[in-house]
This record gives sequence, C-alpha cells and structure tokens, in this order.
Amino acid sequence: MYGRKRVGLIVHGSHISTSYDNNLFMRLWVLNHYADPPDGMATRTFDIARRLVEQGNAATVFASNFSHYRFARMRPIPWGRLWKTEVIDGVEFVWIQTTRYRLNDWARIVNMASFAVVAVIAGLLRAERPDVVIGVTVHPLAALAGYWLSKAKRARFLLEVTDLWPQTLVDLGRLAPDSETVRWLRRLERFLFRRAERILMLWRNTDSYVESQGVSAEKILWLPHGVELSRYEHLEAYTGVPAKGLFQVVYLGAFVESMALETILEAARLLKAKGRSDIRFRLIGAGTYRNQIMARAVELHLDTVEFPPPVPKAQIAQAMTGADAFIYGLRDVTLYKYGMSLNKVTDYLAGARPIIYYGRSTYDPVSEAQAGFTVPPGDPQAVAAAIERLVELTAAERIAMGKRGRAYLEQHHTIAVITNRLVKALSSS
Repeated sequence: MYGRKRVGLIVHGSHISTSYDNNLFMRLWVLNHYADPPDGMATRTFDIARRLVEQGNAATVFASNFSHYRFARMRPIPWGRLWKTEVIDGVEFVWIQTTRYRLNDWARIVNMASFAVVAVIAGLLRAERPDVVIGVTVHPLAALAGYWLSKAKRARFLLEVTDLWPQTLVDLGRLAPDSETVRWLRRLERFLFRRAERILMLWRNTDSYVESQGVSAEKILWLPHGVELSRYEHLEAYTGVPAKGLFQVVYLGAFVESMALETILEAARLLKAKGRSDIRFRLIGAGTYRNQIMARAVELHLDTVEFPPPVPKAQIAQAMTGADAFIYGLRDVTLYKYGMSLNKVTDYLAGARPIIYYGRSTYDPVSEAQAGFTVPPGDPQAVAAAIERLVELTAAERIAMGKRGRAYLEQHHTIAVITNRLVKALSSS
C-alpha cells in the first residue's frame, strides 16, 4: 500500500486529528461524474475531500470535464487525450473527457457511459492503490465504475446515493415502472447496494427502501448536503427590511423538472394580478429547463421576475445579497417520502433569511427549524399567500426565522459535521 497507513482517526467536535504509523495514511478515490471544484456549483465532493486532505489523507476525485450545469467543457483536455489531472487546494481531480449533450435524451446516456468507461481506464492505469473507493450516483454507471475499480485495486467500496435510480425516473413519469429499462436499473441498484460496505445516503429516511432491496438498513449512513461556512463570511447581515420597499424572493439552484419552478411563476402571476408590485422574484441557476421557464415567464408577462446568470459556489454569498426570502419546492411525488436533502436548502439556511418551501417530504428542515413557511406542493395560491404572510411580518420576526435556520444548519449541515460522520464510519468499519 502506498503512503502512510492510518492507525486511527480521532474526532473532537468539528475538528478531526489523525494518528499515523510512520509514513502510512488513507488514500480515497471518489467517482462523481458531476463533481465541481470551488469555481463550480456542485462542490460537495470537493469540500469533503479538502477536509480529509487537510487532516493528512489523500483524495482523488474523478469527474467529467463537461459541466452538466453549464453544458460546456469547463476543463479542456488536449486533443488525443482522454483525461488530465489537476490539483486544487490539495485535492487531485482526474478530469474525464466525455461527450456533449443539451437535453435529457440519448446523448446524455452516451455522456454517462463515456464517463464510466474512461474513468475505469484512467483508474486502472494509475500506479497507486486506494484504501477506499466511493462511487457516487446520480447515475448508477458512475457508481458501477467505482465498484469495478475497488475490486481491481482491492479497496473498500462505498456507495453514495444522491438520487434514487430508477425510482426518481418512475415517479416523475419518465419511465414506466414495468419497462425493461427500469428492471435493468433496479437490478443494478440492488447489485450496488449489496456490494457496498456502507451506503452513504443524502436521503434521510431510506431504511424501508434499502430493505426492499434485500439489504440491511444498518449499512446506511446519512450524509446530507452541507456547506462551508467560510463562503458566507462576507454575506451582508440580514436587516429584515426590504431595500427600496421591494421584497425580493430568491431561488438559487438547478432548473430541472423536479423543482416545479412553474409553481413560482404562477405564484408571481397571482401576486402581480393583485397589484403586488412590491414583491419581486430572482431565479438564479442553470439546467435543462432554464430556457423553458424563461419562455413561460415571457408568456405570462412577468416583469416582476428576473433570471440572473448562474453563479459558482465561491460567489454564492454575493448572489444572496439583497434577498428577503428564499424559495424552493418539489413536485408531489411519493418518492419524497424518503426525505431528500437538497443542496440549495443548506445554502438558504446559511443565508439566515426566511424560507418558503412548497412540497411534501418526510425531511423538512424549514419546519424543523421554524425557519419559514411550508405549504403543499402544486398550489401557487398557497405559495403566494405564504409570501404575503412573510411580507406582513415585522423585520424582527423575519430576522428570528433566519437565525433559527442558521442555528439548525450549524448543528446538522456543515461540511465539518458531515466529514466527522464519514470519518467515524470509515474508522469503525
């Protein structure tokens, strides 16, 4: 084994110290197709990896050079090469050359397959042997590639589940539950669940789901989204008073089908019809549905809705500036009974502003923290009414909501807390 062998990992609150035997340590590989560095938007994998590196471990992230969020190759690779390496803040990235796509069609499937195949080749040709390999879904081919590499390198295999495939596609109506594709995906999911030493779940309440695959729920480690609080140090303190008398409701996140962004547009239409020109909306992000949502706003003549360009995580605080409330939601599908964790929610909680959530999920941090209002999904009138309720509150009441959300975040959803949880699992297995 290369490097130093790890003897023990000692956790003290948010700090982790590591004891070593001479020159031996833990080497971690993560295969996450959509992982981003700090100048990107999906930085969860990098943030955890950097924490581990700071503690004396080694972390390598295999990620696509084609951004799912910007539909562009953010890390160009010289002609004739299939991957290249780059070290960012001590974390090594292996950028995999993948094919392009614009929609959720066959071209995206080819993109997924190209990542899995090239990542396996790149991993096999590396001289070092990792101690742990984590295969990350959203798509299971990346996780399968991680399993193959763990076997070839004789490493421990952990499965990180960011999305439940194929159940997500079934519940959103994208695939028929009895289709051959779904049957194949279920077999692959069951295979990965059974082969994984631990299942790292972003979803909070998946015991019954995992057990339905014939796998013990004891394998599950809840590892939700989290934030690096340092990114919010320069966020302007929330005064609770709308600037220039305009109450700004902000959405920060992906423009994807599951977020039901048309609900926000319809709520904006209802408010405008009531003459509420004092309530404005900013929808910030990227994704396959962005053009469709923008076109719908034009059709509805929503001059109270703006669409600023997406921002990387490093600029998240700047994008939050001026927000009086944050908003997000989900479609009403049975899938969310498993209690999903959303990246944008942790950002919102860190922003210390009130939050409006339209959805139905067994995990609702907005309600748990009393950080805003939760209303039913698919009900624009309820969303509009919740926004008006926020406007009617006093500045002190809105500030208190934001502070409760921030306190909840610091207890459950910081990168330090999440890294502690992972380290404990690795050291106790």
